[in-house]
Order: sequence, then C-alpha cells, then structure tokens
Amino acid sequence: MLTPHLNRLSDGELVYEGVRLADIARQFGTPTYVYSRATIVENFRAYQSAFAASKPLICYAVKANSTLSVLALLASEGAGFDIVSAGELQRVIAAGGDASKVIFSGVAKRSEEIALALSHNIHCFNVESEAELYRVNEIAIAAGKRAPIAFRINPDVDAKTHPYISTGLKSNKFGVAHLDAVRLYMLAASMRGIEVHGIECHIGSQITELSPYVDALRRLLSLVDDLSARGIHLHHIDVGGGRGITYQDETMFSMNDFAQAVEREIAGHHLDLLLEPGRSIVGDAGLLLTRVEFLKPGETKNFALVDAGMNDLIRPTLYDAYHPVTAVLARGGAPTIYDVVGPVCESGDWLARERALVLEQGDLLAVLCAGAYGMTMASNYNTRGRPCEVMVDRDEAHLIRERERFEDLIAHERIII
Repeated sequence: MLTPHLNRLSDGELVYEGVRLADIARQFGTPTYVYSRATIVENFRAYQSAFAASKPLICYAVKANSTLSVLALLASEGAGFDIVSAGELQRVIAAGGDASKVIFSGVAKRSEEIALALSHNIHCFNVESEAELYRVNEIAIAAGKRAPIAFRINPDVDAKTHPYISTGLKSNKFGVAHLDAVRLYMLAASMRGIEVHGIECHIGSQITELSPYVDALRRLLSLVDDLSARGIHLHHIDVGGGRGITYQDETMFSMNDFAQAVEREIAGHHLDLLLEPGRSIVGDAGLLLTRVEFLKPGETKNFALVDAGMNDLIRPTLYDAYHPVTAVLARGGAPTIYDVVGPVCESGDWLARERALVLEQGDLLAVLCAGAYGMTMASNYNTRGRPCEVMVDRDEAHLIRERERFEDLIAHERIII
C-alpha cells in the first residue's frame, strides 16, 4: 500500500510528489521524516469541503505534528489549533497562527499556562475538572478578564480503539462526568471571571467507526437542551477529533458520511461547530526514511537492522502499532520475511514485524503513515539526536528542521563535581 502522492517509477524507485526519496537520503541523510505538502493541504480541505454547510472552526490538534512549517501551512489554510500546553501555544504563534482560533485542552493546565493563554485572547479553554474551573476563574479575575470556557464532557462512550488512546470512558482521566455537567455549568455561570461559551468531548484517537461519534454527540446535545431550559445558552459545540487513517486494512467511514451525521444531529440547535482533527490531517502525509545497516539472519527470525529506532518512531513499541514498510528501490527476487528493528538497546526497539521484503545491505526503507505522532513523540534515548525533517513541494525538497547534533543534546546541561 502506498500513501497519497507516493508513487513508484518505472525504474523501481519511490518518488514523493516529484522528488525521489533516494535523492532526499543523499542530500539530508537518514533517518529523516519526509512530509508531502500537497497531502496535508488536501486532507485539511477535505474537512472544509465535507462540512461546507456548517462552516466549522477546524482546530488542528498540534500534538499530532507540531513542526513549525506544518503549523504555518495549516494557518495559511485558515486553520485554528487545538493545544494542550503553553509550548504548543507558543509554537502556533511562532508559526503565524491566529491565537483567537486556539482552543486549550488538557487535564493539568498550570497557572502560568492559563495566564499566557488569556493574555493572547484564545478562543476557548476546554475545562476538564472543577478544580481547574476555580483556577481559571481566579487567574481571569486577577487579569481583569473573563475567560471563555467549555467543559470537556466524558460521555462514557467506547470509541473501540486502543486503550492507550481511548479518552471517553469513565475510567479515563479526561473530562468531567456527564452526571456532574449541569452542576458545573451552573457554577461556572455564577463566576465573575468565567464566560460560558460551549461544550466539548473527545472520545479517542484512530477511530474507525462512526457510531461512537453519534452516541457521544447525542449525549452532548441532551446536556445542551437541559442547560438551555435552565437559562444557560451555549454558543458552540466541539465534537473533538480522532478520525482514523488507514495503516493496514482498516475500513474508514467517509468524510461526507461524517459531516452528514454530525450536521444532522446538531440541526436546529443554532450552535457553531468546532472540530479537532490531527492524525487525519498529517498521518498519511509523512514517512520515515531509514537505511538498512545490516541484514542479520537467524534460526527463528531474520532481522533488517536499520538506523531508525524506537526513539525516532515509538508508536510500534508503545501501541503495538502497524506501519506499512516498503523498500525505496524495488528489487527483483524472492522476498525474505524480516523484522525491521533499530539500534536502540531494547528488545522492544522495532518498527515492523514479519514483513516480506527483498533487501540488500545499504538499501533504503520508507516507513509509511508516520506523519502523526512520529516526530512529536521522538526522544533522545541512547543519546541519539532526533531526525531532521523535510517537506516536499512538487519537485522541491525543503529542510524544515535540522538534524539534532550532540552539541544540541548537551546544551542545557551543567557538570558539577
């Protein structure tokens, strides 16, 4: 399976938009994250097109990929942003994003983060606990402002996804309980530093079925009606994000079906619509380019030892996640079954298992669908510098983040004896 704008030429080499991946490896080295500008734009515009009737504020989830060029590209398309830290807010601003289109989610917002967001007049805080509500109110009063808030509701809906990325069940840390919502909205409405704006939920990530969204939305709308009857009239409803992508053989609901289902449910409620897509914007728009250092046959397994590891792409280790892997140069001959593993000193350091590949030492591999939760989750474990990042735009490749050097890794350390 190849992703959008990734094609194989007649000579067997992969080309991304109009750039050969082998040329990127020669110019920038490996491992390297490579993104397709065209795919990011097309994925964002697919939301705009499908939801054209409701004209939502589409707040890209910065946690999926926070590289400045990615944020700047989406800002130029008119995106808002969903953030979970002061650092992500600062990245949005540095990339030219509009702070008035930012929503601030997250369960443990620090006081200085709330104050910073207030100073930039963000669109809304998604409040996730009663204690947070009191903190936001106190900081807003001290700043002489009223903080726009929505409560993130935990609707206790099973998104039928991996337990580590399920966020809408009673057992999850996120949001306020559905049963507590009316009381909390009444409390918020009485606070001098709070302006009640909306309601939000986010039930998980990599969701492949439409029914959990509909179930959650119906539970939100029942609260909207209950609050309206009590004199609290909301301005917006935020249905979150989490729409999945195809990594292997997942069957995905269409964007048009998604839009129609959401717009059908909210019809007649006179609410502005907000969305928080992340993975579905950038996931299939990126790949990790890596080189085979050695081929290591064994009694029970054959290993392709590559220069990218779990510190570069942790999703396989963390979630047992599947990423398609393909050779950059298609070779003839019978394939061998390989585990594709990295140089990190952990048995869990693997990128792919049991893949049929025709390889020679020194070959390049492309780990596909790596545009989301790849670089943002990368680390320096084993004192490994994080990869560089490249964006292809038609027939040009642009370096958008330099490869980390050893000097970068120790820049903030101090030796005491």
